[in-house]
Amino acid sequence: MPGGGTRVFLDSDLYEAGFRQAQIQFVIACVADFKSRLTWVELHHSQLLQCEEDCGRIGYVSLSPRLATVSFPTHADALPRWRGSELNAGDIFFHSPGEGLHQIMPGASIWSLIMVDPAKLDEYSRAVFRKPLPLPLQGRVLRASHRDAARLRRLHAQACRLAETKPRVLSHPQVARAIEHDLLYALVTCLSAAKTSTQPAANRRRAAIMVRFEEVLAEHIGWPLPMSQLCELVGVKDRTLRSCCAEFIGVSPSRYLLLRRLKEVRRALRNADAHTVDVAGIARRYGFTDRGRFAAAYQATFGEAPSATLSRPKLTS
Repeated sequence: MPGGGTRVFLDSDLYEAGFRQAQIQFVIACVADFKSRLTWVELHHSQLLQCEEDCGRIGYVSLSPRLATVSFPTHADALPRWRGSELNAGDIFFHSPGEGLHQIMPGASIWSLIMVDPAKLDEYSRAVFRKPLPLPLQGRVLRASHRDAARLRRLHAQACRLAETKPRVLSHPQVARAIEHDLLYALVTCLSAAKTSTQPAANRRRAAIMVRFEEVLAEHIGWPLPMSQLCELVGVKDRTLRSCCAEFIGVSPSRYLLLRRLKEVRRALRNADAHTVDVAGIARRYGFTDRGRFAAAYQATFGEAPSATLSRPKLTS
């Protein structure tokens, strides 16, 4: 059903939960000063998101395999890095279905997503350009003309502004249909006429390594894997994995694994009942056996003691 709305988040976990079709995990984010606004627009065959964030962070994004997805920066002051490459102000990232990739926000930023039923996108392409619009097997950066990119950004911003100020208007089927018609026309124009930014085969291989890296971490999140075992499971040499992590996430593999495990502990603490569990038990679940070192690492990462997190009010969406 068409509609829309906007919400301000002061907690990164709740902000993560606000993403539906596009799942995102903030591995590194500021905690004490976190603030974001998520605006969404639901149309008949598509969904729009505008994401405003007040601090830099690293995240891993998993996109829906059932939708065609494009993303683009909305604010030129802090351009995001998707899959190790910085997007320019007029770039559009045309993602492959179900793609998983890392995203770095260097500071306060605004970025946008459009997710569309692939059949509807192809229908518009055939109607406008008399040719199909296949989804990419691998995500690629497109350089649209200034006019085409500006029109797409303007229509997206107008729809999101309506969701912020007059969300009930979007629930009218005819209004939603008109907005979607103009937006999809602008989108297929950008995707069909834009030039593909050249991506070396080596970069694609490194992107695949990083996806495998995330898979290995997810499978072994409860234990601090030594670097030799981590490389063996990913299937690469030590130097290669370190180089890929430096390029795609800006930290070492071991540091990233530690942050992932700390994040899981924090999530478990925030959802736990302080009367029935203790910090040490949850920490051990994720491989932290030295209480002193764990507490120090947790305090340095999240700005509070684990016990303070456990005593917080439970998260509500």
